[in-house]
Amino acid sequence: MSEASGERVLVVGPSWVGDMVMAQSLFMTLKRRDPECVIDVLGPAWSAPMLSRMPEVRNPIVLQVGHGEAGFKKRWQLGRSLRGQYDRAIVLPRSLKSALVPFFAGVAKRVGFTGEQRYGLLTERRRLDKSVLDQTVKRFVSLGLPVEGVSEPLPQPRLLVDSERQHTLKAEHGLGERLIAMMPGAEYGPAKQWPLDYFRRLAQHVSERGARVIVLGGPKDAPAGETISEGLPGVVNLCGRTSLTDAVDLLAACDQAVSNDSGLMHVAAAVGTHLQAIYGSSSPHYTPPLTHSADIHWRDLSCSPCFERTCPLGHTNCLKEIEPGQVIARLPAL
Repeated sequence: MSEASGERVLVVGPSWVGDMVMAQSLFMTLKRRDPECVIDVLGPAWSAPMLSRMPEVRNPIVLQVGHGEAGFKKRWQLGRSLRGQYDRAIVLPRSLKSALVPFFAGVAKRVGFTGEQRYGLLTERRRLDKSVLDQTVKRFVSLGLPVEGVSEPLPQPRLLVDSERQHTLKAEHGLGERLIAMMPGAEYGPAKQWPLDYFRRLAQHVSERGARVIVLGGPKDAPAGETISEGLPGVVNLCGRTSLTDAVDLLAACDQAVSNDSGLMHVAAAVGTHLQAIYGSSSPHYTPPLTHSADIHWRDLSCSPCFERTCPLGHTNCLKEIEPGQVIARLPAL
């Protein structure tokens, strides 16, 4: 690692795509307060290419531990290899294991929220006041500030776009200039997923008016993408066929994106694409897209937000009552 003249900060990043995008607001805040600081971010392997699209981050550090795995020895080995390299560590997750690497690295200042009895692992354990820090992004940013709470404006994430890669992707998939993206997945669970039939009706409406629709998601979303695109010549199912950074570049080329509350929703917001954001079991008050260019579709029923993976009542009315026509009305004339 190169010599640093400012504070050297190690951030233990979150494990979800959307949360990692929102964490950029923290990185931007740190740079705004100390332009000479250097920021390295510890995260899972998938996050390294995404972090390379954040100019505030010097180095992504990959933790080779599977999701849910304790990996005590690997964390100890990684921590020991980082000794003497950082002045401060900011631990965003609230689990005990997430605080181990900075502790093993001997970072003098280690800050995070109280959680899972992390006595000794953190030098500064802050109480999480959910009435003040009522959004995930506020919680992340507050850990980078000298006092609890967030009093300064929150910067909006802004991912770098590779224009050459974008051009190549559009050529490979035969895409033109009028693009609408649809993201039917939500890793958290079906209680956050708008009905596929609604996505398909929306895709048909868009394609019949001359625009191309690209369906984006991971390999698990490929069947959903096929349900949406099958038999519709203007709809391309790219689920499982693009990398996460490919999705960054493709979303930046789209006029609008229609998405559940998911990681790709936050990616679309961070490249400036206008969003049609659909919320079911979650809440736009807690994890809003960090952009001024979004339409929020949320029913705010008496049973929502429940924050459950599957609907406890078995009807998912919070999603079914958001009709395709409601979204169509907010799309530009095609």
